[in-house]
Amino acid sequence: MSQQKSKKTLVNWDLVTVNPSNKVWNWTDLFYFWGVNIQSVIGFSLITSLYVIYGLNTFVVLFGSILASILVYFFSNLIGKPSQKFGLPFVVLLRSSLGFRGAQYFGFLRSIVGMFMFGIQTYFLSKALGFLFRIAFFSYDNNFLGQEIFLIFLFGLDIIDWASISIAMILQIFLFSIGMNFNKKLIKFSAISVYLGMIIFFFVVLLSDVKLSTNAFLNALNLSNFIDKNNFIPLITVTGTIFAYFSIVILSFGDFSRYVKDEKELKKGNFSLILNLILFSFFALFIVIGADVFLKENSEKIFTNPTDIIGKLNNLLVTVLVLIFILIASISTNLIANFIPSQYSLINLSPSSLSFKSSSFIIAIVGFLIGVFWLTFLSQIGILAFVDTAAAFFGPLFGIMISDYYLIKKGNLINKDIYSLEKSGSYYFSSGWHIKGIYSLFLGFVFSASTIWNSDLMFLQSYAWIIGAFVSSITYYLLAKE
Repeated sequence: MSQQKSKKTLVNWDLVTVNPSNKVWNWTDLFYFWGVNIQSVIGFSLITSLYVIYGLNTFVVLFGSILASILVYFFSNLIGKPSQKFGLPFVVLLRSSLGFRGAQYFGFLRSIVGMFMFGIQTYFLSKALGFLFRIAFFSYDNNFLGQEIFLIFLFGLDIIDWASISIAMILQIFLFSIGMNFNKKLIKFSAISVYLGMIIFFFVVLLSDVKLSTNAFLNALNLSNFIDKNNFIPLITVTGTIFAYFSIVILSFGDFSRYVKDEKELKKGNFSLILNLILFSFFALFIVIGADVFLKENSEKIFTNPTDIIGKLNNLLVTVLVLIFILIASISTNLIANFIPSQYSLINLSPSSLSFKSSSFIIAIVGFLIGVFWLTFLSQIGILAFVDTAAAFFGPLFGIMISDYYLIKKGNLINKDIYSLEKSGSYYFSSGWHIKGIYSLFLGFVFSASTIWNSDLMFLQSYAWIIGAFVSSITYYLLAKE
C-alpha cells in the first residue's frame, strides 16, 4: 500500500521502524558520532577556555569533563534504548507520552531550535569558506580584493560573503539529502579528518619549540591540588557547562540510535564519548598552551580560538589546512546537532505531505534567512535568549519520555497504534493530546526556564536541562500511574 493511499496520515516512510537489515551502526560509528559532536570551533574554545578560566587546573576541567560525559552516557543510553529497540525517531516515540498532536507541536520546538542554530552555524561556516576565497584571490593577485565590487555591502555581507553563504548552504543540503547511509560515512570521514588535522596542528605547535611547549604543557598537568576542597564548586560548574554543551543532542539521540545493531553496541558506543573528550581535551590543551609559549604578545592573554591562533602563526599552508578542517567539522556538527533532528520533527508535523527532500528545502530556506540576517539584525536583538527558552522544553520532554517508557509502559510499545488516528488507539488520548503529559511538560518547563529568566537562579542554568527533566518525570509518573 502506498503512503499516498493510506488513511493513516501519521504514517510516513521516513518515520516508520527501521528495517533490521538497515541497522548497521556499531560502536565505532557512535565513536565517530560523539567525536563530531565535540570537534567544533565552539567545542575547542569551550574546553580550552575552561582551562584558562580555572588557571589550567587539570583536575577541575578534565574530571569535570569526565563527570559530564558520564551523565551524557547515562541519559543517552536511556533515550537511545527505545529508539534502538523499535527503530523509531524520538518524535514518533513522543506520541506515546504526549499523544500524536502533542508530539507534533512540542516536537516541532526541536525543529525551531535546530533550524535557527543551523542558520547560525552556516553563517560561521561561510566565514571560514570566505577566508579561503580571500586567500585564493590574494594569492592570485594581491590587488584583486581592492576592486570596488568587493567594497559593496548588503545586510553586512559583501559579494564574497554572499557567495560563501550560498555555497555553504547548497553544499550542505546536497550532502545531507543523499541518505542516512551516506550521512554515516560523512560522520566517519569528518571525525577521522578532524583528528588528523588536530594531530598536524599539534606537531606544528610542538616542533615550533619542542622544549618550551613540552615544559609548558607538563606544568599545566600539575595534580598537586588533586584533592583540594576548594575544587568542589568549580568541578560542579565545569561539569554543568560541559553537560549543557552536549544536552541539545541527547533529546534527539534516538534519531541516530535507531540505526544501531543492538543494545550492547549502543552502550559501548556511548561510552566512547569519554575517550573522545579525553583525546580532544589533550590535543586542544596542548595546542593552546604550546602556541601561547611563542605567540603571546600580552602576558595576560591566551588564545583559545583556533582561528585566532592560526592568525598569529603567519603560515599560509597551516592556515589553509586548519580552515579546511574547520569547514569539515562545522558541516558534520551541523548535520548531527541541527539538520537531522529538524528534519524528523518537521516531517512529524505533517507526515502526509513532507519528506526528507521537501523538509530539507524548508530547513535550507529558513537557515539561509537566519544566516543572512544574523550579523546585522538577529544577533543584535538578543534572540538567543528566546531560543534558549524554547530549548528549555528539551529536558522536560526527555523526562516525560523516559518516565513513560520505563515506569508507565514498562518498555512496551504498540507499534500499530503509534501511527493510528483511531479513537480506540492506545495513544489517541484526548483528540491527540495527553493532558497529563502536557501538564507535566509545562511544570518542568517552568523550573527549567526559570534558570534563564530569574536572575536569582541563573547560577543553575547549566543544570536547567536536568532540573526540567527531573521535575517533569516525577510529575508525569505521579499523574500517569494507575
